[in-house]
Amino acid sequence: MKISTKGRYAVRVMLDLALNNTGDRIKVKDIAARQNISEKYLEQIISVLNRAGYVQSVRGAQGGYRLSRDPSEYTVGMILRLTEGSMAPVSCLDEGAECEQCDTCETLAVWKKLYEAINGVIDNVTVADLVAQRQQREGSLDYSI
Repeated sequence: MKISTKGRYAVRVMLDLALNNTGDRIKVKDIAARQNISEKYLEQIISVLNRAGYVQSVRGAQGGYRLSRDPSEYTVGMILRLTEGSMAPVSCLDEGAECEQCDTCETLAVWKKLYEAINGVIDNVTVADLVAQRQQREGSLDYSI
């Protein structure tokens, strides 16, 4: 399993919106500049986040985006599933998948453990956790000479 650029950028966008939340809407060009993402590609990603209700948008000169809910209510897993689809490492673990080999497949237990491990990580890390991690990292930087 490899997470695409779209999935990685979506997580970064959600983190950026959380880190830069001043109550005002945040413009796409500002997010794009901070995250080094093209505005055109960012607009595609934020459109997916907006349709899912993860972000709120306002059009116009004073427009922009902000998170719809508190950062603690978004997990990395939610964002990745929205942008990537299933996080299952093999198709036989996808919801509704039928596999004729499941009863006799010796490797299925390995794929299930891997899937549980993936979900155990991405479903237990929130955007708020990433914000705290960033703040802790920035607080531990030593700027003295």
